[in-house]
Amino acid sequence: MSAGTCSCSEHVRWLKQQVSVMRKEIKNLRQHVESSVRAHRKHVASLHSTLKDVLDKKQTKSPSSSSSYSSSSSSSSSSSSSSQNAAGTELSLARGHIRTVPIGFITSCFAEKNGTPRQPTVCSSSRARLKIQSSVFNNPEHALTGLHLYSHVWLIFLFHKNGHMSYKAKVKPPRLNGEKVGVYSTRSPHRPNAIGLTLAKLDSITGDVLHLSGVDLISGTPVLDIKPYIPEYDSPVTRATLTAEPQYQQEVHSDAPDVLEEMEPAEPEGLENSCVSSSRLEAEEKLGEAAAFSAGRDVSGVLEKVREFLLQGAPCSQSRAEDKHVEEEEEEEEEEAACVASWIRKPPVHTLSVRFTPTAERQLADFLPPTFSDTGRPKFQFLNGPEEAAAAIRGVLSADPRSVYRRNHCSDRLFFFSLDTAHITCWFGDGFAEVLRVQPAMNPDGEAQGPSDPSSVSSSQI
Repeated sequence: MSAGTCSCSEHVRWLKQQVSVMRKEIKNLRQHVESSVRAHRKHVASLHSTLKDVLDKKQTKSPSSSSSYSSSSSSSSSSSSSSQNAAGTELSLARGHIRTVPIGFITSCFAEKNGTPRQPTVCSSSRARLKIQSSVFNNPEHALTGLHLYSHVWLIFLFHKNGHMSYKAKVKPPRLNGEKVGVYSTRSPHRPNAIGLTLAKLDSITGDVLHLSGVDLISGTPVLDIKPYIPEYDSPVTRATLTAEPQYQQEVHSDAPDVLEEMEPAEPEGLENSCVSSSRLEAEEKLGEAAAFSAGRDVSGVLEKVREFLLQGAPCSQSRAEDKHVEEEEEEEEEEAACVASWIRKPPVHTLSVRFTPTAERQLADFLPPTFSDTGRPKFQFLNGPEEAAAAIRGVLSADPRSVYRRNHCSDRLFFFSLDTAHITCWFGDGFAEVLRVQPAMNPDGEAQGPSDPSSVSSSQI
């Protein structure tokens, strides 16, 4: 009797748990429906406003112009329709509406969202390719002319794996371990406009294909635009340095430039900059005197006196203290040039140590680089061998790719992700991640995934 009562109570408890799960799922579905309805209403409102503007513009036309349009030839009607399309496009741009056209699709070593780095710096050894579509340009390689002069490029893309278009004003970044912040203070993919931005290293260009590394994009990601990375424009620290350099050069070379050019090669290496700055007025007098003698007399003696004077300008201890003060000021200026949230540099989620089991090390060593022709062993498509793959795996796992929910509720479960043609199985402990198995990734047909020809790539986060 007691055993039956116990089993009945367990069944009731299980039913209660299922009811609780169902309630949560219904709540989530209700939120998704509400967000979809809001998005639909926005789209309908924008369409109504656009149609109203077009109709108002047609009504403002005079009857004479409309009659002339009706009596015109087919060529003039086609040109009129094209001008109307251009006007409609211009009107849409003025209202902030744009129809995006992917210029290409990413083919990378990350096939799924699970395990894909959230930032490009997490896994610098990751690789990808971007093939420019011929439907955008008749000669795609012409659009890439001159891009090889840059080392890095900005990629503007779409978060095509969001799963739903809902978004919230506050999100929970994984690095904050559950704490909420505003969506615009993060790089969350769930945004009103699912547009992403990432910085990738440009390794080479072959025809209309860009070979990239240090990417955090999934295969199949639509890319909307490419822009070269220019530190003078994009880096606040570099911009501040360039702004300060012309003023410094003007101060140094304003008096007696010829004499300074003669002195620079003979300056001793131990000369402190602070000594020069502390004795500037007297040094300028010496330089002026040297410039006066340079017209018709030997200036070697004067230059030697100036050098001796500069060397005796200030004690070494004082110059070192001044140099240290200058370095501290420069560091403060760099910090002020680009400020970020404290949780970016010091997140509450600690970096994990990564280790491999002996079995995983043997399995990973069995993979071959893409250039090898041995078909009996698994082969990478992007990574250049087991060492680079191991570095990529360490980069992915050290940043803890799990979601906050997985960390808190599924910490005892195995974690799977794909990297290039390898399928990795691992688990997480207290402050570490351990790779248990590295096997060839399987195709939908159940066959081991192998390398493919870059020219036959089909149109295929943070």
